[in-house]
Amino acid sequence: MENQNNVTEFLFMGLWGNKQMELLFFFFFLLCYLVILMGNFLILFTITCSHLIEQPMYYFLCHLSLMDLGYTSTVVPRLIRDLVTARKNISYNNCMTQLFTAHLLAGVEIFILVSMALDRYVAIVKPLHYMVLMNRRRCNMLVFMAWGVGFWHSVALLLVILHLPFCGPNQIDHYICDVKPLLKLVCKDIHVVSILMIANSGMVVVA
Repeated sequence: MENQNNVTEFLFMGLWGNKQMELLFFFFFLLCYLVILMGNFLILFTITCSHLIEQPMYYFLCHLSLMDLGYTSTVVPRLIRDLVTARKNISYNNCMTQLFTAHLLAGVEIFILVSMALDRYVAIVKPLHYMVLMNRRRCNMLVFMAWGVGFWHSVALLLVILHLPFCGPNQIDHYICDVKPLLKLVCKDIHVVSILMIANSGMVVVA
């Protein structure tokens, strides 16, 4: 059956309906976002401007900070904006872009954490062979694999969502474009799609 999509934009329901609460949390989330930016930039500056970058653990930590900056900047700025605007809307294309980017960066971040766990495991179990096993080439390979798996995960989700029909309503009971709230708006049976989404996300989390 041909995909019929009548939705050109989505409206976020947001977190609260109370305007005073939204204004209060606007300042709270803005402060948190600035702290995240400053903290991650400080980590990046400290590591890249010292010899610590040569150590695998800090090399992975740099990438983790970059992913954290990217993921936070994908979600939080729009949330902050929506807290002070009357109409919390996002176009269909921007929604799909946010969905793809958030899942890509979150997936990469998860596998960077896995790489850091592997690094600590090798350091504890094989301390004498640590520098040989965790050389820069192997670290680069682990980072590349993290990007590859994160990209595969986000592309798979995006392709499934793009082939689903949205006939209306277009109100998302959330503050970002994510899979679960979007599936509630699909105007066809999504039992099989839901299983595929759970399997996709489950494999990333289990890994």
